[in-house]
Amino acid sequence: MRASHLLAVSALVAGLSLVGPGAASATVSRPDCGVQPAEADAAPAAEPTNVWLIGDSTMANPSSGTTCPVGWGTEFDGLFHSNIVTYNLAIGGRSIQTWLYEGNVTSTIGSNGECVLSSTAYSARWQQVLNTMKAGDYLFIQFGINDGSATCPRHVGTARYQQLMTYMAQTALARGAHPILLTAVAAITCSGSTATKNRGYVTQTNAAAAATGSPVIDLQTLSVNYYTSLGLCPNNGDYTSGLVGQFFCNDHTHFEAYGARRIARLVTGALRTQNIPLAGSLL
Repeated sequence: MRASHLLAVSALVAGLSLVGPGAASATVSRPDCGVQPAEADAAPAAEPTNVWLIGDSTMANPSSGTTCPVGWGTEFDGLFHSNIVTYNLAIGGRSIQTWLYEGNVTSTIGSNGECVLSSTAYSARWQQVLNTMKAGDYLFIQFGINDGSATCPRHVGTARYQQLMTYMAQTALARGAHPILLTAVAAITCSGSTATKNRGYVTQTNAAAAATGSPVIDLQTLSVNYYTSLGLCPNNGDYTSGLVGQFFCNDHTHFEAYGARRIARLVTGALRTQNIPLAGSLL
């Protein structure tokens, strides 16, 4: 390639000498001729892809000064190359409805069995997503733990749950982003030496995914199978010692940093096995 470049320059010089000094001078004085600065040919830096995480305490960052609980979303950003920027907007204690309508879900149950909204204004967190999410971004949605409360404001019926998850997925799609729906990560409960499932809203999560053509990561099944493989069962209810104590806070539900890292790895493993394009940016 370098030899070809030298031959081309030689031919150009020879050609200029044949047409005379005046013509040569006129040619080289044109501002659009000659070698362009290298930076003029440089491609603009690619805009990073944002990954938005929406969920409850099992996904959320830890509170300041605390070591437990640590949500798996805390560990997520470090598993990707620098072209991925993660925004963990998960908040402890939230159902899908109290996350979406923060402060506007009352403690009153209406005639339809759902918590009454005092306003349909969205939370600042969802408004941030609406204002910022762009084409190519990813939206992870994981609820289904606090939603099962019998009392308001956290209570969410199954039909309402499916409706809200479908709405958020559709909103992402309308912006050219990619929604990924997750079933709720399991707590550690055992039947003998086997971990058991203990979360609801699985059918509704799958239905919302089918309605929007979104992938589902069945984190409940993945986590339960993983607990069994680690030998976390049987368990005598002691969540302070051994591998169980290393994995969980003393409540069988939330994670120490060790457990959060491993749940995050279950999610990224699913990205790979399900051929979700975001997997291409994993370290």
